[in-house]
Amino acid sequence: MDASFDAQRDAGAGQGRPAHDDPAFEILAPPSQRLPLVLASPHSGNAYSPAFLAASRLDARALRKSEDCFVDEIFAFAPAVGVPMIRALFPRAYLDVNREAYELDPEMFADPLPAYVNTRSPRVAAGLGTIARVVANGEDIYKGKLRFAEALDRVNRCYTPYHTALRELVEHTRDSFGHVLLVDCHSMPSAGAPVAGRTGSQPDIVLGDCYGNACAAAVIDAAEAFLRGLGYAVSRNNPYAGGYTTRHYGRPRQGIHTLQIEIARDLYMDEAALTRLPYLDVLTRHMTELVDTLGLLPPDGLEPR
Repeated sequence: MDASFDAQRDAGAGQGRPAHDDPAFEILAPPSQRLPLVLASPHSGNAYSPAFLAASRLDARALRKSEDCFVDEIFAFAPAVGVPMIRALFPRAYLDVNREAYELDPEMFADPLPAYVNTRSPRVAAGLGTIARVVANGEDIYKGKLRFAEALDRVNRCYTPYHTALRELVEHTRDSFGHVLLVDCHSMPSAGAPVAGRTGSQPDIVLGDCYGNACAAAVIDAAEAFLRGLGYAVSRNNPYAGGYTTRHYGRPRQGIHTLQIEIARDLYMDEAALTRLPYLDVLTRHMTELVDTLGLLPPDGLEPR
């Protein structure tokens, strides 16, 4: 793995921002890459700066309701199996890198937004744009309105460096192996949206490939078969088909496959206390085995649909 991957770190300074020398992300790089996979954990960051908390009407505990708690820990085995992982260190409530760079709610800002800003996406309407208006349970985050300069600063200091590094990891892996599978790792609340057609039941894991557009069928087929074999209830693309990362990076015809994985939080954590449950260790072992399974898929079976 090139040393430049470890060097690409940045963050912001000023009101509502992390300290200047705080890294925006971390890459866990193996001594040598053994498998054609890249793992990403965009929503497990928990560096809540005093300045950000001062700008929020919520405390850190309430803000953490938007966080994919411990997901980066579950997948931190990556270097040991020869796979790099990138994890954001800033909170999702501060900036969401699983969105377009500028999906913003104009009602959050004191000044007009430029024409290039996407103000009409479903994510913005839900209050969950690149800079979220609300946390996961619908509570407003900010005491007052922001300036657009604040959005620009967050994008420049966190969003752009994260995606620059992720893109280089993906391209480096594809160049080395001929293809790459990017696995975007997430968690979902146990009280999330029910799956259509299921009554009184939530899946343990949701696999998203943007309805077949983001990866070869063999990838999601293998992931589902493996997880079901371990006893997990698995759903495809329902209710989560994949966010910006899955849609943007998934180019099967160019040898870039992406798969989003959402893990039910009540499997591995107490959602009220925000603490780990013993099953986290079992889940980590299962995810390690899943990564090995996906990494050993034959290249000739990864043809686009």
